[in-house]
Amino acid sequence: MKSASAGLLLVLFSSMQLAAQADTGPAPSLFTWRDAVLAGAFMGGALALRPLDQRYADKLQDSSTQDSRRLHKISQFVRTTTAPGGYIIGASMYAVGRLTRNDRLATLGFRGTEALVIGEAVGGVIKGTVGRQRPYVHPRDPQKFALFRGFLGGDQYRSFPSGHSLAAFAVAATVTGEVANWYPDSKWIVGPVLYTGAALTGISRMFDNRHWATDVIVGAGLGTFAGLKVVRYHAAHPQNKVDRFFLNASIVPAGTDGHALRWSIMPAPPLDMRGR
Repeated sequence: MKSASAGLLLVLFSSMQLAAQADTGPAPSLFTWRDAVLAGAFMGGALALRPLDQRYADKLQDSSTQDSRRLHKISQFVRTTTAPGGYIIGASMYAVGRLTRNDRLATLGFRGTEALVIGEAVGGVIKGTVGRQRPYVHPRDPQKFALFRGFLGGDQYRSFPSGHSLAAFAVAATVTGEVANWYPDSKWIVGPVLYTGAALTGISRMFDNRHWATDVIVGAGLGTFAGLKVVRYHAAHPQNKVDRFFLNASIVPAGTDGHALRWSIMPAPPLDMRGR
């Protein structure tokens, strides 16, 4: 079993290294040959781990593992930090950045949330369409798929891919990509930290008996792509409508008697809120 665990970690961390090195700057097209290499790494990892889905599930649900209160606390922490924590953190960073006129903080918050929404929207469609049975459903069978069952049969048939893994890797890829565009050398520090946290999120979902190993790998791949594509698109289109609407907004003093704030989102007219 040690070799199997090492295999899962090897797949996750190898893919993380490729993602951390991915080019997120402006490019002639949204997709490049590097994306094919990254996709191949995730898909190859998923195929390699597919025969081990059952073994991982059995090992992580063994009483010797589940009796650890520390592991349960760690799992709960990383799970809630990812969702709903990812949305709360992203929205808070965006709001604070706008209020303090810290453009980079606002950009990180907005980009991360944008990648979350896009990634989870795609993941939700796949979940509903593929209809994979979750590990806690008995009799346990990692090969139980049924077309559109995820839409009709409820959450117990929405295992593939892992939504939490997708969200965690989407944020990791987005933040790493944005920071690397500002400070190129930082990706060797920021990337490993964020992707390690994302990997722990995926493992926690297996520990909680909610996902198979292949759910986690594919979710990680989809999330990584969502984050990288968001960063690359905005780098290549700095004056797109989304950025002009959300990131050109400002809160400024009205400069008149009493206390006043002006919330201005171009191209909408400014709105004055006054109070004495």
